[in-house]
Amino acid sequence: VVDDGSWNREDVAPVHQEFARDPRFNFILLPKNVGKRKAQIAAIRCSSGDLVLNVDSDTILASDMVGKLALRMQDAEIGAAMGQLTASNRNATWLTGLIDMEYWLACNEERAAQARFGAVMCCCGPCAMYRRSALDLLLDQYEAQYFRGKPSDFGEDRHLTILMLKAGFRTEYVSDAYAATLVPDGLGPYLRQQLRWARSTFRDTLLALRLLPGLDPYLTLDVIGQNLGPLLLAFSVVTGIAQVAVTGTVPWWTVLMIASMTFVRCAVAAFRARQLRFLAFSLHTPINIFLLLPVKAYALCTLSNSDWLSR
Repeated sequence: VVDDGSWNREDVAPVHQEFARDPRFNFILLPKNVGKRKAQIAAIRCSSGDLVLNVDSDTILASDMVGKLALRMQDAEIGAAMGQLTASNRNATWLTGLIDMEYWLACNEERAAQARFGAVMCCCGPCAMYRRSALDLLLDQYEAQYFRGKPSDFGEDRHLTILMLKAGFRTEYVSDAYAATLVPDGLGPYLRQQLRWARSTFRDTLLALRLLPGLDPYLTLDVIGQNLGPLLLAFSVVTGIAQVAVTGTVPWWTVLMIASMTFVRCAVAAFRARQLRFLAFSLHTPINIFLLLPVKAYALCTLSNSDWLSR
């Protein structure tokens, strides 16, 4: 159990004292606040298991999740594996419900498709299992990530996954290994999280480009689609706004195209998940267009900023 040097350590001191004598727990109290990645590395170096399971402080694990991930890791070619993430607070607000559906789509469409071709591009931080022999090879590189001369502290899950693939290991997705995590319940925290994630994605996509020639061609298509798709959508929106401003006419073709794509995506998800609630994921489209696209554009212009944005 790692305390990364938090400023309120005296508040959690009673917890340390209560469990310090329990032989099942080993507390690592770092002397100063160094962030999640350094705390994670300290724990890995103090542990001894053949497999390392990383979880966040707000992750809740299904009782059989560890066993299912460990079973998949019996294949020595697999360096890391992730389970299926859900939102533990999905019923709290309309936003947490949307994020829970977003997680389902990210896991059961994006990651599942990538795993079919041997390379999940990001084993998510709240719950991912790693092979120690692979970590031993990569830990120094992982600790010393810099971007434009500055330490890069966030996006640790995506960067470690890329390093695994770079070292020749496969990465996997296990759809029936469930873990629940707390998600933002307001637009402010959600957009700050998305800004941090966008910067991480842009940074590590540059590193991932070098790997693509050695991976299945589908992964190249996937990476191009994920990065080109938002740009095309943004171009369509800007063009539509310009048409309204210049000609005073509504770009119905653009509106109908985006609406039809939204309907197809949500209908397919509702069918595959056997849950009608996925039809409501159509609400995510205006959020994506009017909030997330500007956030991604801002992230691209501020890639050197490494603030965690959650304090």
